[in-house]
Amino acid sequence: MFPICAESLPRSGRPDPGRGRDNSPMTPAIELIGIEKRFGAVHANRNVSLRIDPASVHGIVGENGAGKSTLMSIVYGFYEADSGEIRIKGKPVRIRSSQDAISHGIGMVHQHFMLVETMTVLENVILGAEGGRLLAQGEKEARAALADLGRRYGLKVDPDAIVGDLTVGLQQRVEIIKALYRGADILILDEPTAVLTPSEADQLFELTKALKAQGKTVILITHKLREIMHATDRVSVMRRGETVATLDTAKTNPAEIAEAMVGRRVLLSVGKQPARPGRVLLDVRDLTVTDGQGVTRLDRASFQIRAGEILGIAAVSGNGQSELLEALAGMRSAKGSISVDGVPVDPSRPDATALRALRLYHVPEDRHRCGLVLPFEAAESGILGHHGDPRFRRGFLMDHEAITRDEKAKMEAYDVRPPLPGLRSSKFSGGNQQKIVLAREMERDPAVLLIGQPTRGVDIGAIEFIHKRIIAMRDAGKAILLVSVELDEIMSLSDRIIALCGGRITGERLPSQTDERELGLLMAGVPAEAA
Repeated sequence: MFPICAESLPRSGRPDPGRGRDNSPMTPAIELIGIEKRFGAVHANRNVSLRIDPASVHGIVGENGAGKSTLMSIVYGFYEADSGEIRIKGKPVRIRSSQDAISHGIGMVHQHFMLVETMTVLENVILGAEGGRLLAQGEKEARAALADLGRRYGLKVDPDAIVGDLTVGLQQRVEIIKALYRGADILILDEPTAVLTPSEADQLFELTKALKAQGKTVILITHKLREIMHATDRVSVMRRGETVATLDTAKTNPAEIAEAMVGRRVLLSVGKQPARPGRVLLDVRDLTVTDGQGVTRLDRASFQIRAGEILGIAAVSGNGQSELLEALAGMRSAKGSISVDGVPVDPSRPDATALRALRLYHVPEDRHRCGLVLPFEAAESGILGHHGDPRFRRGFLMDHEAITRDEKAKMEAYDVRPPLPGLRSSKFSGGNQQKIVLAREMERDPAVLLIGQPTRGVDIGAIEFIHKRIIAMRDAGKAILLVSVELDEIMSLSDRIIALCGGRITGERLPSQTDERELGLLMAGVPAEAA
């Protein structure tokens, strides 16, 4: 855990919003006034005004496409506002580049890290800020600065470690160190826990407390209401490009924030009838995956999934669930046996096309690496793996009009924003990219559906929608394998739960007969009897 460097004020002892301890007016750390931004026909930010107090943690939430990331990209200089004003510590500034933002004490940690994986931590931190002609002197000063940051904030990372060898949590720590090394007083965290394990997320929020105690201002962009309630002092809600509410976290609740985000009441828990399992649609026996270095990543996993049930996999990231999904989807070779609706499949000769012919479809965990081709139009990404479908062909050529019509219908059904099939996949927000992938696989009428991290980076309204779709598919007789790092998602959706640790199944539970504590012990490798 990150040590807290000073005690933060208890909720009951907080000063009034916008005022100091002596009740005098407080100069905002950052203030946005009437920010406007358009991208062609898309009105991303509409007259946004926002005030963020110094030495606070300020949350910004909203549905995918609400404009929150665009707004922060304007603050960090990736975009320039069409109109409006930015003030830093009361003074108007013009930010036209990230270098301008850094010069005004603004740092940003992006959801997808901006690191060179083949370089060391130290080299990444000083990249672009080497300190003059004498690189050795710059490295010496940077090494001392990193040691000081480690002492002050608990941000200890081996400066000589290769970034690509670090865990995701440590890579994020390097990004934060980079921002602080460059003098950031205002730190923007964009969906910071989307790629973290629960324990890594807890450590991150201990760090935000330490930063706040040292006088830093943290802006937290997230769709997870639990994080907002746990980590922030105030929260601003955006909807369709506008700021619709700014609330004191201590005086609000998740239901009120969710309603402000979506514009209607939102079900925060999924409702479902008891499962009615039918015949076995997926039968896995002694499935074993070994990586290129000879390390066993999945060790003799055996289970069945029947028609009309959801099997959830509970595991900390890196404990074999990714290899399990990839082996079942025909993306990597494995030993053992797999049977799809009674048809044997040889896992040692992976064939994703043959598996799709058996109506086994796959929503990958990483939409950027496996789910989309980012330079492709959304309509093109929307048929990946299914491009041989006769509906999408005109002789030897692809029928672009048919592909566009199909994607348009899926966008409307899944509320993808903006609903533009011709827009590049890279131009959509993360949650809308996820909807494109989900629609592609879920609308194919699968018999077996493998789902990895279905709501990663997805807003609260879309989570409700996706959960209802998954339950509807179960009720329609589909067999679903669900992998998620969100334990509450596993608990609420699954009919049975298997825990993995170190690639081995450590136990199986019914959601009604277990809790997050017991599952956490199983995920940590504690024997089932002790758990």
